[in-house]
Order: sequence, then C-alpha cells, then structure tokens
Amino acid sequence: MDEDKVVLCASSKYEEKYYLNPQFDKLPDAIKDELKAMCVLFTEDIGGIISLEFDEEGSLRFVTMADDNDILYDEIGCALKIKQYQQTKRELMESLELFYKVFILGEELSAG
Repeated sequence: MDEDKVVLCASSKYEEKYYLNPQFDKLPDAIKDELKAMCVLFTEDIGGIISLEFDEEGSLRFVTMADDNDILYDEIGCALKIKQYQQTKRELMESLELFYKVFILGEELSAG
C-alpha cells in the first residue's frame, strides 16, 4: 500500500471483517455506522475488498480489489456501485475530506 495514503475504513468479503482506522474514532457514531453499512453492503453485493482511502491531498477515494480466481466478483457492478455512492454520498464524502484535512492534516479552514 502506498505510504502517502491513509485508510479510513475497509471491508472484506473474504474475511467477513470490517475495519475502521482508530485515527477516526472521534467521528460521530452515526457517520461510523453509515461507513460500516456502506462498506459491508458493498462487499456483500459485489464481493472482494473495498477501502476508503485519503490521498496526499486529502481527497477520499474508493479502492477495490478481488482475488484473481474469485469468479463471483462483479466488476461491472463494482463500477456502478462506486458511481452510485459518489452521487448519493457526496455530502458525506466532502464532510469526511474536510474532517481529514482539519483534524488529521492540521490544515486551517479558509473563509469563503
């Protein structure tokens, strides 16, 4: 994994596990619950592994992967589901990016 990236959360269909980075424990419970539901439902529907990662600029990205021999992994569904999340969860993603930039990277909020 690239060391310039910070994982917010991840879910694996293979291990049937969900992970939330302890750096984000201060997020409100409702947001943590929404992230968990989103990731777990993704892996239940699509398969494989999904993680939400911040890049070096603080942008939140969806990263997915699947075992090469996973015949049940839905590549087309994966792209469609990510696009759906990007549209329906836009406000959540923008809020998480702001949280990351202010509380993790220590950037100051700019007025206007």
